[in-house]
Amino acid sequence: MNNKVVVRQCEKYEQEEINRLIPEIYRRAEGPSVRGKKVLVKPNILSDRIPGKAITTHPAIVEAVLAHLIEGEASSIQIGDSPAIERPGFTGSKSGIRQVADKMGAEWVDFTRRRATIEAGGSKIAVVRELLEADIVISLPKLKNHELLYFTGAIKNSMGFIPGFHKAKQHALYRSRERFARFLVDLAEVIAPHFFIIDGIVSMEGPGPANGVPVKTGILAGSVNPLALDIIASSVAGYRPEDIPTTAEGLRRQLWLSSINEIEYDGPPAESIVKSDFRRIAIGGNRNISIQFIMNRIKPLRRFDKRPVISRSLCISCGDCIRICPVDALRYDSRSAGRVRLKDSSCIRCYCCSEVCPAGAITIRRKLFGD
Repeated sequence: MNNKVVVRQCEKYEQEEINRLIPEIYRRAEGPSVRGKKVLVKPNILSDRIPGKAITTHPAIVEAVLAHLIEGEASSIQIGDSPAIERPGFTGSKSGIRQVADKMGAEWVDFTRRRATIEAGGSKIAVVRELLEADIVISLPKLKNHELLYFTGAIKNSMGFIPGFHKAKQHALYRSRERFARFLVDLAEVIAPHFFIIDGIVSMEGPGPANGVPVKTGILAGSVNPLALDIIASSVAGYRPEDIPTTAEGLRRQLWLSSINEIEYDGPPAESIVKSDFRRIAIGGNRNISIQFIMNRIKPLRRFDKRPVISRSLCISCGDCIRICPVDALRYDSRSAGRVRLKDSSCIRCYCCSEVCPAGAITIRRKLFGD
């Protein structure tokens, strides 16, 4: 595997310019030939929202990638994703990605329809069957913050190959930031997409990956190496790469890279693309294991931890957070007109509830008083 990361500046979602840049990035980063190949494209559709929210890969990126695959004479092109809360029949129409697929003649895949099983992290995982049937897999992550992992990019985007609610089960199995990061690295190693292009034209700062704020970062970047790409993309957002749990785990195992110094960077001067004022997630310290044990079990001390806090005025009682919670820590509260209540002693701090809340009613913060 080569270690090249190709970065190009791009200030807005102008289709002609993106159509020019994507083939250049793919070629210079030595993306694989798609001639005569069956290609599966996997954008990031965390939830089906309009492109301006910066929650999903922008449809202009998807269109340029599909055009490049057609030009490269791929034999067939499939595209899809599986948001955690969506049910069979998901179309991705609000994001604009389904319309682009139809326009370009790509087949939209319902990721909940056909399943296969792989082994990752020592356990069997359900994945979309089309993943195993494709000759080439191309992953299109979005540059965003992440409350649990601080940053989400190429490695994390492989989680979307797990259909629907099966994702939440992994949080129940891997209940700490570090254990979940190890699982994601296991998963990315097994799934092993062949090429990655990250949408960093407009990214998400603040409480990502769903409730943050769009911010212009002005880059497109591509690589065959997910770890190298995540290192560059997280650096653009001002993170120290070694603070990102998935990056630290990949480097520790010497997967994809043995050292950050091995990255071959092809792009503008690094100082010109780093956004020092990007609103990052505060990096939590690694507690002594005995302190962590106490914090997790004594309720007064657990209140010093960041946790989901539900706004009763914003909650619309849709139940998405209840359905996604892997440990049944959320329930309807009969005392307050059906709003949702958190059982804090059961919460594992995976923050899935905040990711799927369509009303932005769940924030992640410390709450010392009240419930």
